[in-house]
Amino acid sequence: MMIHKGGLQVVIGLGQSGLSAAKYLSEQGYRVAVTDTNPNPALAAQLPDDITIRQFGAIDGQLLRQAKRIIISPGVALTTPEVAAVRQAGTPVVSDIQLFCEACQVPIVAITGSNAKSTVTTLVGQMAADAGINVGVGGNIGVPALTLLANPDMALAVLELSSFQLETVTNLGAQVACVLNMSPDHLDRHGDMLGYHQAKHRIFQGAKSVVINREDALTRPLVADNLPRLSVGIHAPDRGQYGLITQADGTVYLARGTELLLAADSLRIKGQHNLINALSALAIGELAGLPQDSMLATLKQFGGLPHRCQFVTNINGIDYFNDSKGTNIGSTMAAIDGLGSVYAPKGGKLLLILGGQGKGQEFGELTTLINQFVSQVLLIGEDAQRIEADLRQAGPQPISGEVGIHQCGSLAEAVTTLSQLTKSSLSQVHAVLLSPACASFDQFSGYVDRGEQFIKLVQSLNEAES
Repeated sequence: MMIHKGGLQVVIGLGQSGLSAAKYLSEQGYRVAVTDTNPNPALAAQLPDDITIRQFGAIDGQLLRQAKRIIISPGVALTTPEVAAVRQAGTPVVSDIQLFCEACQVPIVAITGSNAKSTVTTLVGQMAADAGINVGVGGNIGVPALTLLANPDMALAVLELSSFQLETVTNLGAQVACVLNMSPDHLDRHGDMLGYHQAKHRIFQGAKSVVINREDALTRPLVADNLPRLSVGIHAPDRGQYGLITQADGTVYLARGTELLLAADSLRIKGQHNLINALSALAIGELAGLPQDSMLATLKQFGGLPHRCQFVTNINGIDYFNDSKGTNIGSTMAAIDGLGSVYAPKGGKLLLILGGQGKGQEFGELTTLINQFVSQVLLIGEDAQRIEADLRQAGPQPISGEVGIHQCGSLAEAVTTLSQLTKSSLSQVHAVLLSPACASFDQFSGYVDRGEQFIKLVQSLNEAES
């Protein structure tokens, strides 16, 4: 008869992270149960045979009351009645990230933020690998953190962490912790900006060093401390910090203090937001002990991520960008600002495709950048009408009458519409940007599906034009 340790462990949610948690706990000798609202979870067939308690179709409250510890998947809210009840009764509710940090024996680099965390996490991971370090990259980026423990030679773990993962993590103890930026997101889950901020800042618990954004006060740890700290920003940096320096001839350089590191034009990733991402990766890498020369070599080769301001093609002199991963207002603002500042000096404007599921955001925040850099806005998806109302009624600066707003319904209709608009020289469009600022689940299986469909539509447009 098998003797289990530690009491019943109940995993809520059988996605990739839930499956990895169930497998890990089973391997560690725990008695494990799994519950999920889906009556037929696709990953159930991959559960170990010794996990026989499987309650699907609803979260089983009675099962939760038997648990010694509950491991909750990021997609399940702590306010779910069955979960809230057992938390109130004192049952520990943690995430797979908590299990990972308790088991991990190597330094952890932990990265979060409203936007760009996948880009920076991937870049730091590549910098470490190119420097000859056996690195594991995972977390919210697609590889469950617990699966990294299967590599016995791992010397560094680089984790992308979402607010959903962080809200159930205590004392992460990261070697380097970074909040890249903060803008409203997931307010439907966290309640308000304070709740979202508090979840993100759990990344700093037990950290040994931190990286902050000088232009975003919400990225700074609330508690004053003497931890090693580096900052990044778009302005010329103080000694030992990271920033941008513009020479008299207009050339922009990534810099550490007064030391010019790389010309911005030498990078494959474009836009001011991507320069900040590059600076963030350099600062994180420095605190993680990576050699500067190696990091700069990696940076020059880095081409960015799919669906994150991804260059698709050029059709009749107009560039097309897929930023389908831009699922919140802050991300879309960064894309508009970053790309807009590239085309504006040439007299060009952006055509912006917005829309989907708005997640309770206020889209009026976009109007200042739209008025500056965008000539046409095409709206799609579930909250398209509400987005238009927000843009037109935004205070203190509603959308300009010079910006065309078009209700398109679907992405396919938007591409048909833009093909007509871009043929007019009056539109001033030099680039088309899909950056929806919304979740995609109203019309797509996820942001990847949305981005891939956009690429196919643009390719078909290219074939029709050629």
